[in-house]
Amino acid sequence: MQSNKISLKQFIQYFKIAVTGKEQSFTSGSIRRAVFMLSIPMILEMLMESIFALVDILYVSQVSVNAVATIGLTESVITLVYAVAIGLSMAATAIVARRVGEKDLKGASNAAVQVIFLGVFVAAIISVIGILYPKEILGLMGGEPDLIAEGYGYTQVLLGGNITIMLLFLINAIFRGAGDASVAMWTLILSNGLNIILDPMFIFGFGPIPAFGVEGAAIATTIGRGTAVIFQLAILFFGYSKIKVGVKDLVLRVGVMFNLIKVSLGGIGQFLIGTSSWVFLMRIMSEFGSEVLAGYTIAIRVMMFTLMPAWGMSNAAATLVGQNLGAQEPGRAELSVWKTGKYSAIFMGMVSVIYLVFAPQIIVLFNSTPDVVKYGSLCLRVIAAGYIFYGYGMVVINAFNGAGDTKTPTYINFVCFWLLQLPFAYIMAITLDFGPAGVFWAITLAEILIAVVAIIWFKKGHWKTVKV
Repeated sequence: MQSNKISLKQFIQYFKIAVTGKEQSFTSGSIRRAVFMLSIPMILEMLMESIFALVDILYVSQVSVNAVATIGLTESVITLVYAVAIGLSMAATAIVARRVGEKDLKGASNAAVQVIFLGVFVAAIISVIGILYPKEILGLMGGEPDLIAEGYGYTQVLLGGNITIMLLFLINAIFRGAGDASVAMWTLILSNGLNIILDPMFIFGFGPIPAFGVEGAAIATTIGRGTAVIFQLAILFFGYSKIKVGVKDLVLRVGVMFNLIKVSLGGIGQFLIGTSSWVFLMRIMSEFGSEVLAGYTIAIRVMMFTLMPAWGMSNAAATLVGQNLGAQEPGRAELSVWKTGKYSAIFMGMVSVIYLVFAPQIIVLFNSTPDVVKYGSLCLRVIAAGYIFYGYGMVVINAFNGAGDTKTPTYINFVCFWLLQLPFAYIMAITLDFGPAGVFWAITLAEILIAVVAIIWFKKGHWKTVKV
């Protein structure tokens, strides 16, 4: 009994150290401890993001089925913004982690500044398109006229204010690469805490604030994220992180910029392949009407709640790989990935059991329309069937990215998403008339294949020789 008490006390002690960010060294000592110290704040960070996603859809589902479907269509487009942000953030994490492992904090700071410059430039272009053409974007995605009329404001605000999404991703990636995972966590807690408070105010109205409906969700999200970005910049400039930026550092460094672009191109391509396939899947789903689309959207949001902790663990693996390669410890980097992958697979396996048993009860919490519940729960069950593979594969794929080898996952994604998932989804759902189930099975089979191929390729070890 005594040993159990000690282990619990130790767990609480480690947990406190992890969330306060006092642990700074991840290139020596216990790998299990290093995985724990990085994973806990990253899991909490991602859990906060997914809690907001659930709360957001809970509020919006009280507006109308069209409002929920609007979010589904808009988010499938905004995932293209995420693709660029995540691609750049992969490069940021890989380069910053490598420099920190090499004890070159000045080089890490220089990379951080160039990442922010790139993010602002890309976001400005997307903002112009989003502000000018929100109705056309929803129309291209297969939105019906009444859906477009009700929901285009949401699309306009979210895409118009995408700089908040971009910078939130990128600066948190800088913190993660430096091993300051707790700073990234507190940033997300601030952002999403504000979102949860502001969401009902702007959707349903509060005092002098009018009821904006589904558009209010986008306004609340943009304000919450914008506030968090200001908080991030304050930390970078006033030196509460390992990475410190001064006014004198705000200059364009062509060499650093090109290195960053070179590493990020693979990451951007990797996620553009994944997210554009998501856009096409959403387009196929729109053929079956707003209720099926709403069920699919709710199911995806629910799944994000449990995917985010696994994503947090995969981010921890990326940082450990980058820092250990920088410290000339490739064996430790590899062992970190296998351990993290095992923890992620165990977690995802437990979650899949819950989804398989309680899918209808979960969906009905958000919407009780029969078709919404039917297709939402079918989606949960089919995709949960591949969750163990998803958990392991996510860690291994992100380990490549942490090493700066963003090309390998790009090739894997291209084959599994574009050459397999999309044709299979279309043939099963439309040609062979299996309906939405065809799309759900295509997602599951593609994720299983990605995990298997990634593990085989990772064992070859080419990622250990990549220079960034």
